[in-house]
Amino acid sequence: MRASNAAEKSKALWLASLVALGFVAGCKPVGPDYKRPGYTAPPTYKEAGASAVVVPLTPPPNPEGGGWQPATPSDGMLKGKWWEVYQDPQLNQLEERISVYNQGLRQALQTYLAAQEQTKAARSALYPTLSLSPSVEHDKNSANKPLVTPTTATNYNDLILAGGGSWEPDFWGRIRRTVEAAHENAQASAADMANMNLSLQATMATDYFQLRGLDAEIKLLKATITDLESQLDLTERRLKGGVATEVDVAQARTQLETTRAQLVDVGVARAQYEHAVGTIADYKLPTFSIPFSPLDLQLPKIPLGLPSQLLERRPDIAAAERRTAAANAQIGIAVSAFYPTISLTGQGGFESTHAGNWIQGPSALWSLGAQATELLFDAGQRRALTEQAKHQYEAQVSGYKGVIFLAFEDVEDQLSGLRILEQESAAEQKAVDSAQHSYEVSSQRYKGGVTSYLEVLTAETVLIQNKRTAVDLRTRQFVDSVALIRSLGGGWDASQLPK
Repeated sequence: MRASNAAEKSKALWLASLVALGFVAGCKPVGPDYKRPGYTAPPTYKEAGASAVVVPLTPPPNPEGGGWQPATPSDGMLKGKWWEVYQDPQLNQLEERISVYNQGLRQALQTYLAAQEQTKAARSALYPTLSLSPSVEHDKNSANKPLVTPTTATNYNDLILAGGGSWEPDFWGRIRRTVEAAHENAQASAADMANMNLSLQATMATDYFQLRGLDAEIKLLKATITDLESQLDLTERRLKGGVATEVDVAQARTQLETTRAQLVDVGVARAQYEHAVGTIADYKLPTFSIPFSPLDLQLPKIPLGLPSQLLERRPDIAAAERRTAAANAQIGIAVSAFYPTISLTGQGGFESTHAGNWIQGPSALWSLGAQATELLFDAGQRRALTEQAKHQYEAQVSGYKGVIFLAFEDVEDQLSGLRILEQESAAEQKAVDSAQHSYEVSSQRYKGGVTSYLEVLTAETVLIQNKRTAVDLRTRQFVDSVALIRSLGGGWDASQLPK
């Protein structure tokens, strides 16, 4: 009876110890808690002067410490499928294929999923490990070995059904900090995937608009060739009539063939952009083609949002910030090495020589144990590793702020590009109108026999060049608008990170 009471007291003491250990294990982890590095965004953008940009009227105050604010539907930014702002069904179809078929994005997805599994693996260390080890043996020992008596059994069964468990309570938070780091690295990987997706989408739209811009140039060159063919025919008829010269005919033919050569050259560039679009969308290039479609769209209005919103809209900033948080958790992991490691173990089961009384009380066995280990001397290794983790954290902080600086530079570059291109395009249109007038006057003078064909040739060369420049400027405006959307984060925001 006394033995039974002692066993009950032992079990009660053990359960109480487990409860106490569980309480201690739930204490605050060692190491610094993470606080997002502060950054004060400017109240407005400097270069927001293009008519294609929608600027907020009244900026609210910047969040204290530069912290993120939850994105809301009223934040005045593009959402989700940002490319739909161009209202181009063919572009929409091409962009939709990226998330389904692009191999680079699939690779980024698998990297993110692997990071998620790493978080699960780290979290599993918070729980005990249990094992079961049944065994069945039949042993025959030597009857002549030392210390054997006539009553010693030399031929017997050994039936064991036992299990064990071990647990390392997370007293100092090493495991919890490891889970933090793994989770934050997984979030960074998700932001990397979003950044790649945005980059692919922007590259797709850029190549597509470049192609359509070339189609507009092809349309211009074809119309010019038709006009030049008519001029060559007129010049040849004037030569037969004795009004024009061989030089006039040669000049007209040279201009025509030069323009035809330019048309072929544009076709080469168009084919390359078509291949690029097909590759991003993962089409089989031998059967892929984009119909002839000159760029005649209206440049859309792009909501600019506030500078403070950029911190929550760009996935590259989010990735840098999450890696900074992971680096902070590594400090706690390093600090936990200064504290003792405590582990609990237990084993229990049944052992017998006969199956009939195998699973019975007298066949029961169990053991419980605890072990603590404290490192007393390591020649400064733990201190060095802790300082290393702190330096790596500060490096990540600087890297995070550097990404923000570059992001603002990127936005300002695209804004200034749109603003200057708009001014240049307006000036170029005046040049086109003037060149058109000059060409028409020269043509009338030539037909009236007042001047030579050289004057017409000069005026037409200037007109063609200015028209091609105007088409190029129009294309560049679309390309820069895509670059601005990309620099603003597209339709992404930080709330899309996995929790």
